[in-house]
Amino acid sequence: MNTKLIDWPTFIGALVVLFAVTLPLIFFPEAGAQAINFANDFLTGKFGVLYLSLGIFAFIFLLYVGFSKYGKIKLGKRGTEREFGSFSWAAMLFSAGIGSSILYWGMIEWAYYYQAPPFNVEPGTKEAIELAATYGIFHWGPIAWAIYTLPALPIAYFYFVRKSPVLKISAASRPIIGNLADGPLGVVIDVLFIFGLLGGAGTTLALGTPMIAEGVHDITGLPVNLGLQSGIMLLCTIIFAISAYSGLNKGIKVLSDFNIWLVLFILVFIFVFGPTVFISETTFTSLGILLDNFFHMATWLEPLAQIDGYPASNFPETWTVFYWAWWTVYAPFVGLFVARISRGRTIREMIFGTLIYGTLGCVLFFGILGNFGLYLQLTGSFDVIGFMNEFGAPATIIEILHQLPISNFIVIVFTILAIVFLATTFDSASYILAAVVQKHVPGGEALRWNRLFWAFALLLLPLVLMFYGDLQALQTASIVAGFPVMFIMALLAMSFIKAANTDLKALKEYRSPTIYINRKNTDDTRDPKS
Repeated sequence: MNTKLIDWPTFIGALVVLFAVTLPLIFFPEAGAQAINFANDFLTGKFGVLYLSLGIFAFIFLLYVGFSKYGKIKLGKRGTEREFGSFSWAAMLFSAGIGSSILYWGMIEWAYYYQAPPFNVEPGTKEAIELAATYGIFHWGPIAWAIYTLPALPIAYFYFVRKSPVLKISAASRPIIGNLADGPLGVVIDVLFIFGLLGGAGTTLALGTPMIAEGVHDITGLPVNLGLQSGIMLLCTIIFAISAYSGLNKGIKVLSDFNIWLVLFILVFIFVFGPTVFISETTFTSLGILLDNFFHMATWLEPLAQIDGYPASNFPETWTVFYWAWWTVYAPFVGLFVARISRGRTIREMIFGTLIYGTLGCVLFFGILGNFGLYLQLTGSFDVIGFMNEFGAPATIIEILHQLPISNFIVIVFTILAIVFLATTFDSASYILAAVVQKHVPGGEALRWNRLFWAFALLLLPLVLMFYGDLQALQTASIVAGFPVMFIMALLAMSFIKAANTDLKALKEYRSPTIYINRKNTDDTRDPKS
């Protein structure tokens, strides 16, 4: 087993943080629950504006970079071919960035907004229904994918343009922190990134597993309990461990392509055999509402709620702040992964490809899955909200599928899709975690035993969170983990601009459609690993 490439301070530091978070929750569950509630209330109440500001900043910053001279920079030297075709590229970035969570929230998120809509709207009214159909698309739309894409800029730039064989957040921060990237500060940055990813991954796996368990229960009759859920977690871990062990082309690419074909089958089937006209018109209307209210929704908090006598819904803290924190903890990971698979593309192609493919995919999920459930509720065909409030969201999702033709077959396909979706997210996560704890990544592939180790390490926190069985605990895991990552995101944005400016100044001409940067012709030699 080769251990010479391992960056042991980062490797051990990440494990220390992982055990420091999970062990107290295991041995002191009551105190852990109190700490979770306190952390959630404190961070959302005091720092919600920071999370929303990050979302707006990421979106505007990426539009600026995409349309500017930086967007023409090619990720690779002249003649570099794209490593992956557009379909596989889109499939991998979507599968890595979303996971089975979109099957969960895409089907049922509207029901929460229907009962407790934003802007103090009366529940169940026409306005509440329209907002319920729109807000999921907003939360999973352009800002989410902008947060994801921002870290990809400096990481891809250093890896493919400056030829640094290092896939680390600290390495991408070098233009700002200099040689401190090689010392304790660099280790802290990388460990905070890993902490954020573990928190976000814990939320995703702990949300997706109960839904898969309900599908398995429906198919086999096995009772839904912690034993079944733990077994499903272990099965998913084995699948994504094998995929990550196989590498990008043999494992992750193949699994992602298969995943997208299953997705297309489910979406087309529900669209064709469900209320096609209602789905089409409601989705189209939701897009109009989103465009009309985009910046209002992106900046809405409830400052008057702090004053006695004014109503407080806690909607932005419960949903928008949570989502922006969730995207933030995943952002460096997704950015690392998007950067790794984007060789041969320009920065403009990487930015707008991720924003467009990612947003379009989410619109299809919420438009088709969500509006099918909404239609059942409004027509009285199935009381989605009543069933959910009594039996929970995972069981409700499976019951919604039973309103379709050949429903037993659809439940089987949906359950398989949920397992594969979960696996495609976590094989990418374990792949990137392994890369971050190595000194460098020769050939773009982390050590196999290292990838395998982090595949199983990802299982620990979700198992603990699942025992709590509380949505607030899952949301808090992302919100707390996302707090330090926000500052890393700002650092990465500044690093990209500084590095690109330094290199572009050395070029005499860059008016062509594509800019190829030859590092030998630049005067910045401060990065000893370039």
